[in-house]
Amino acid sequence: MRDAAPGAAPVPAELPADAGTVLLPLARGAIATALGVTPPGPGEPGGGPAELPAWALAPGAAFVTLTQDGRLRGCIGSLVATRALADDVRSNAVAAALHDPRFARLRPDELAWTRVEVSVLSAPRPLPLASSSLAAAASALRPGVDGVILEAGAWHRATYLPQVWEQLPDPVAFLRQLLVKAGLRPEHWDAEVRLSTYTVRAWQEAEPR
Repeated sequence: MRDAAPGAAPVPAELPADAGTVLLPLARGAIATALGVTPPGPGEPGGGPAELPAWALAPGAAFVTLTQDGRLRGCIGSLVATRALADDVRSNAVAAALHDPRFARLRPDELAWTRVEVSVLSAPRPLPLASSSLAAAASALRPGVDGVILEAGAWHRATYLPQVWEQLPDPVAFLRQLLVKAGLRPEHWDAEVRLSTYTVRAWQEAEPR
């Protein structure tokens, strides 16, 4: 995953429980258009609404995750709200499909069996640490709930969405892997390390048939 720098920013208004019926077609439609595939139209299966609701036009930050047979195929997102949620979802969907440096560009023939997930983020909040130890930081986290942003100095930054707890349920292991993702040693911890947390609301398509 790649991310934007965290900071103060507005967040979208409370999202409805069925926000996925808007956000998922937005993401898939943007990818389809970028690949030269005709996306479903409004009212068609998989198509979004003819007009976007007000909450989708409010500022928001989202990650778009693509999987194939349960394996990651791309994930790009924003950690701060700098544009309308709908625009953020569209842009990050295309980036996840075409510009995630870990993967080759998604081919048009892959789209039909690619599963799309959209995660909308709350504003990041700094996490005060009881001490400068990794163990103390780990004890302050809420497994399965918190997304975590780790920063160290000017050049090291990484994030894990809350969904990553499914693969790394132990908080210490979670932080060690996040340190590695940020380009640091897994045992690294000093006064420069800063943590912020956020929560997400996520919607995922059904598995392609």
